[in-house]
Parts: sequence; C-alpha cells; structure tokens
Amino acid sequence: MRGAVIALILCAVPAITCAHESRPGYLEINEIEPGQYDLFWKVPRRGDMRLAISPVLPVHCEDLMPPSRQATPGAFIERRTVNCGSDGLAGQTVTLSGLSTTITDVLVRVNSLDDESQTLLLKPENPSFTVAAAQPALEVARAYTRLGIEHILSGVDHLLFVLGLMLLVNGIAPLIKTITAFTLAHSITLAMAALGYVNVPQAPIEAVIALSILFLATELAKRDGGQPSLTERIPWVVALSFGLLHGFGFAGALSEVGLPESAIPLALFTFNVGVEIGQLMFVFVVLALRWILQQSRVRWPAWSAQLPAYAIGSVAAFWCIQRVSGFW
Repeated sequence: MRGAVIALILCAVPAITCAHESRPGYLEINEIEPGQYDLFWKVPRRGDMRLAISPVLPVHCEDLMPPSRQATPGAFIERRTVNCGSDGLAGQTVTLSGLSTTITDVLVRVNSLDDESQTLLLKPENPSFTVAAAQPALEVARAYTRLGIEHILSGVDHLLFVLGLMLLVNGIAPLIKTITAFTLAHSITLAMAALGYVNVPQAPIEAVIALSILFLATELAKRDGGQPSLTERIPWVVALSFGLLHGFGFAGALSEVGLPESAIPLALFTFNVGVEIGQLMFVFVVLALRWILQQSRVRWPAWSAQLPAYAIGSVAAFWCIQRVSGFW
C-alpha cells in the first residue's frame, strides 16, 4: 500500500518523458605532430536543434583546413586539425563556450605524442580546463566514476526496473540477493560490449529494456490481484536475466564517449563502480521513503495498491511503442 505512494513520487512526472535525456558531450584532442592536433567534437542534439556549446582553443591555435561537420542520430560532430605552434597546448586553457548555460556535462580526453593522456569531466559550473603534460590514473578514475553515477541517475528506465524489483521482493535478504544478481549480470554484459566482444544494436536493446519493465509491472499486478508471481518466487533469476539486457544499455551510453586507450581497464571498472554507486543511492532513497511512510499513520484507500503496477506499466508501454517505432 505504501509502495504505491513511493512509486508515484519517484516515477510519475519525469518518467513519462524519454529516458536518458541527459547525454554528455565529448571532446577528444589528439596530438598528431609536435604542436599539431586533431579535434573531434560531438555535441548532443534533439531533433534539428543542437546545444550551443563549442570548444574555444587558445588564440595562437589556427585551423590548418576548414572544419568538417556532420549530423548523426542524436548528435552533431565536428572535426578540426589545428596548429598551436611550437609550445602546443600543454599548460594552456581550453574553454567550452556556452556550457555554463546548460545542464550538460562534457567528457574531455587529450592524447599527446608521448602516449600520455588526460581525461576529465567538465560541468556547467566549471567549463574550462588546463591541458596537462601528464595525468595520474586518479583523474581517469574520478571522471569515469562520476560519469557512471550520472548515467544511472538520469536513466529513468533502469531506475524504474530497480524500483519494480524492490516493490516485488519482500525482506532485506532477498532484496540484497536480487540487487546483487542484477549488478553482476549488467556488469558482465557492460564489459563484454564495451571491450568489443559482443556487438548488439542499441535501438532494439532499449526497446527490450522497456519490455522488461512492462514484465515487472505485470508481475506486480498479478501479485496485487492475489495470483502467484514468478518474480516473487525466484526474483534473483529474473533480475539476473534482465540484468544482462540492461548491461547492453549501459554499454551504449559508454560507447558515446569511449574509453581511453591508455587506461581501458581502469575507465571501464570505475564507470561500472559509478553505476553501482548511483544504483545504491537510489535503493537507499527508496528504503528511506518506505521507512518514513511506515512511521506515518495515514490510511491509504484500497485501490491505491494497484497504482504502482499501472503507473510503471503505462510508462513502460509508452517507451516500448516509442522505441520500436524508432527503428521498425
């Protein structure tokens, strides 16, 4: 009964729209010769509208040829080749113009000729950075952990799946077992897809993820109707099975920014750690809300018990239709 209120609070308003609306931009700067660089800039777009963000290099950097621009699904891409003189970009400041007026983050990677790399995540409140000659592994770990946390917390579909599991599973021990199974499963497929061992089209995966949420909503409706639920009997098996699919969804987000060649294991591991941190934050918030509601003496009407199943199912059905129509 109290779970109905929790479900409505967490998913009613933001989840009706599209999941994964918060996508980062990506800037890669590769030194090809002393003082010369190739720039790859990808900025998110929605429809024909692009975010008004652009990289601004030091004034002594000049384009060696006109930039090339290309529109792709979900992003605009720009490629440039610049000459920054004998001093290059080391110690210089690069700014993302317009970033401070958005809610978008930008992942930046700088690769030098001596195989040193710099990876960091720029926020609207900090839209510039200084190009370093070398970067400790801690900076790579910090950037990808933060990226993982932000991805899971902005991925409403993944959170809605976790919420469905929490509403179906009774008891702390079964819940820990179920969440652990989900974590292990999506960690495996995330690693396999990110490393290139498995290549799965992203659009069908996103549609199947929506179907997995719809399945949980159906199981929740069966339970509230007095029918035995498969997920109630073996929740960890269901979480393990669908977790494999959700891992491919996480890999799709990671592929948008890529992995640094010099620190692939570290970046992949810390991105996954970030996803788990964000997931645990969500679980703790839901448990805290549930405890608060348990302390209240509000008498909920009988029909409110059906609200989580129908709210989650409606959102999942909307996503499923929307995503299938996008590639069918």
